[in-house]
Amino acid sequence: MSRLPTYYVSHGGGPWPWMREQTGGRYDRLEASLQAMAQAHHGQVRAILMVTAHWETPDFTLSSSPQPGMLYDYYGFPPHTYQVHYRAPGSPELAQRALDLLQAGGVTARLDPERGFDHGTFSALQAAYPEAQIPVVQLSVLQSFDPAAHIAAGRLLAPLRDEGVLIIGSGLSYHNLRLLNAAGTVPSQQFDAWLQQTLTAASPDEREAQLLQWEQAPSARIAHAREDHLIPLMVAVGAAHDEAGACVYHEDLFMGVVAASSFRFGEVV
Repeated sequence: MSRLPTYYVSHGGGPWPWMREQTGGRYDRLEASLQAMAQAHHGQVRAILMVTAHWETPDFTLSSSPQPGMLYDYYGFPPHTYQVHYRAPGSPELAQRALDLLQAGGVTARLDPERGFDHGTFSALQAAYPEAQIPVVQLSVLQSFDPAAHIAAGRLLAPLRDEGVLIIGSGLSYHNLRLLNAAGTVPSQQFDAWLQQTLTAASPDEREAQLLQWEQAPSARIAHAREDHLIPLMVAVGAAHDEAGACVYHEDLFMGVVAASSFRFGEVV
């Protein structure tokens, strides 16, 4: 079985795949990038490990239900978006395998048999895998947001890539809802330029060193006043720590106002 790359994807806002009448074509390029990701690995993906920005826990936690429910973790959206379903199965087996890898590396981790899919998972996967047939396990991010801990967790989880598991960090490369307007345009582009350089041009060692100091990047704390949507990137990078990065999606004016990007680490085989 070929080794799968890892991804960090910008997952968009709320339940956007179910809001085409309201959003028009604003998500067309993001949707195309997620579809391209799925097509690049057609027939290779046995399961998906989704590192979601929308689940914060004291210790790493894995969803282990065989049939996860839905978490409508957004506010102010049309009524029908609180009835949507992404019906992919879970995988208790993958959850246990990931737990074992983390614990073998000395990392405290737990299983959660009740956790349902949040929109950081189901919106991106609805675009990429609308048939919802591939099993999905969610991995939380730590409440500490410690970059080193997430990079280390990614390294421990790397063997899953040889087992047909697609590791996806789901967040948003710019996430400051108070500045999701013209005031965020330049800061978002400044931070995005740093991301591009760090993730696609730096050596693997330099990349990790710079990510550990991400707060020093241009406009870092404007782009991420709270880094929940950046931290899934660290797991994706850690799981492909010695492999090159590539930008697989970019818009200078996502939603008409800010720069946003997604990245792949490792080669498409």
